[in-house]
Amino acid sequence: MSNQLNCHPLFTIRTEFLSADERVSLSYKRARLLVQTYNLSVSDIQFCSQSYWSMMTDPIMSLDTAMFTILAAHVGLAVGTLSPHLKHRPDFRDLVNRLLRFETVGIYLLSERGHGLDAFNIETTATRIPGGFVINTPREEASKFMPASTPAFGIPKVALVMARLIIDGEDRGPRFFVVPICNEQEMYKGVESIRLGPRPGTSPLDFSITRFKNVVVPHTALVASKLDDYSMPEFPLQAWWNEVWRIPYGTMAVTAPWISSIKAAAYIAGKYSMHRSITSKGNAPLPIISFRTQQWPILHATAVAHVMSNWYPIAIQQTMDMSLDPRVRHGMAVIVKTTACRHFQRCVPEVAERCGAQGTFEHNYMARIENDGKGVIIAEGDVLTLCIRLFSELVLQRYHVAIPDPSESLLAEHAHSMLDENRDLLRHIPDGHRGETFNSILLPQAEPTIEAIGQAMAYSAALRNGLPRQILDVYECAVIRRDPAWYSERGLTRLSQRMREDKAVTAAMPHLERYLDDLKIEGYVSAPIVSDKAWKEYVDAMPVYVGNAISKSIDQVQAML
Repeated sequence: MSNQLNCHPLFTIRTEFLSADERVSLSYKRARLLVQTYNLSVSDIQFCSQSYWSMMTDPIMSLDTAMFTILAAHVGLAVGTLSPHLKHRPDFRDLVNRLLRFETVGIYLLSERGHGLDAFNIETTATRIPGGFVINTPREEASKFMPASTPAFGIPKVALVMARLIIDGEDRGPRFFVVPICNEQEMYKGVESIRLGPRPGTSPLDFSITRFKNVVVPHTALVASKLDDYSMPEFPLQAWWNEVWRIPYGTMAVTAPWISSIKAAAYIAGKYSMHRSITSKGNAPLPIISFRTQQWPILHATAVAHVMSNWYPIAIQQTMDMSLDPRVRHGMAVIVKTTACRHFQRCVPEVAERCGAQGTFEHNYMARIENDGKGVIIAEGDVLTLCIRLFSELVLQRYHVAIPDPSESLLAEHAHSMLDENRDLLRHIPDGHRGETFNSILLPQAEPTIEAIGQAMAYSAALRNGLPRQILDVYECAVIRRDPAWYSERGLTRLSQRMREDKAVTAAMPHLERYLDDLKIEGYVSAPIVSDKAWKEYVDAMPVYVGNAISKSIDQVQAML
């Protein structure tokens, strides 16, 4: 979809010149613009259509993480959760229509301060009374953390609140309830929002602690197709997973902006390194890209960007393949998020550092997006916790994911070896997967194993789709760097690894500028260091301090001392 959003006035504003609250307000305006531009239907959102994924993968998302955070909850979680109930709950139609027009912002109040990822054991209560329910936060630890619930930016908000359904004193398990949070000016009675402090160096948003004091909602607030079904589920945990069924799609969706961010960081650092020069012998300018220490991080990020960008749409198809076991589909989302986000965390800081002092400033994008990226590690499921769950189930062979054949590549062989090694270890542990040995010996291998599987999948997809051999080789070398001991044990000595990397970089360097342009991210890059011309224009636009003060003479200054 060619929407030219990057040229819209809302996206050409230099946000570093705005106050924090002005930036938050801008993010809400941008979110509304995205919703209006894509004009998704309920069906698009419910079934995650191509239009839905086009919005979530739009590179514009990488320019404003606060905007993306608003949209991920509003569209993916709030509207997504309500969408399948519309057939039997026409009373939700008006609310959903207001959400689709962004007249009201939807937030998703699941996690609690004292429980975090242990959201199955939340404590917020929804007690049935004649005609409805009373929502309460029983103690501080049960406060909802941390979706943006303040009324400070003139936008009505409504929440899907996960609360324990209490019927005649009996806990019937957690359910979602629709709870109005605020209008354009103030909170609704009984709802309290405490705005959290800023997260340093990130796109600001009005993140909050939310709590409830005797908030009465009608019986229609219960998010269910059958309003009178208050029965205790036969399998409570599975019923809870059915309630939060949008989370796996969210796990997949939150990954997309970080792939675009890797592209942007590679492009910025690459273009900067081509024109930034030092003085060499004979006073001739020598671009810093001439140095291998500059070439590797930029080629590394460029190769990762190409490989991840190629793999992501393939992984979406697998995540949405309803013929697969739901656990496998969620597993794919976990693998993709883990692989892409850890690549992001290695690539972006490295290329930012190679831009020197320029890489530390917000106007050059990389420092801010690096900090923003720390939030995505937690969003829609903490990466490590997701890996522990998936790893444990794969090691126990409760189900399987399709790892490329080990004969296809070194990376596939590595992935199979990691998984097989841990399965073999489990067979020799006397106290099984619930014992201390599993906790201390196997669990630390959870994330490296899941990441190895993702790297093998991504490489396989790149190989099958014919990405340039130079890109494949640089990517392979980057992955080898993550576990050099394993590859050394397979006969690829430390020196062989270095020579392999040198060969890959040497072959790729002549094509670097083309590889950067092929990322198709230039239109979304506003970092002024990409060219000398852009930098001079940026400096001309900045505030200049001048004055008419006259300094004291040296003698006067010394006399004062």
